[in-house]
Amino acid sequence: MIKINPYLNFPGNCYEAFEFYRNVFGGDFPYIGHYKDMPQDADHPLPEHLKEKIMHMSLPISEETSLMGSDAMEEFGQKVGFFGNVELMVSADNQTEADDIWSRLSEGATITMPMQAAFWGDYFGSLTDKFGVRWMVISPLDK
Repeated sequence: MIKINPYLNFPGNCYEAFEFYRNVFGGDFPYIGHYKDMPQDADHPLPEHLKEKIMHMSLPISEETSLMGSDAMEEFGQKVGFFGNVELMVSADNQTEADDIWSRLSEGATITMPMQAAFWGDYFGSLTDKFGVRWMVISPLDK
């Protein structure tokens, strides 16, 4: 079975963001790799200020999905930006679970659409979290 896992790049605050997401979704980090863990190139030494930045980390949030991320550093020619062409959708089993996720995810967020009964028949809300990541939360309407 094909799986798609979101991979988020941050401008130096990946670990802080993932601590926040661990508070939202629970779980543990099975791996945290820092740039200092990479094989080093003597001709291109790693600047000291990048050594503790995150090269890769992951947070399983269900049996099928892991949230993954890293610090994308301009020194490596990487540029970070959440430009609105991608949003992450969290599908909850019911409104209570959706509200629980929403309450934690919305800490410091900009609310685009509050959680409410949507015209298409689901319970839905959307926001941009304090790290600039856009999220949608959805569940069936409780009957």
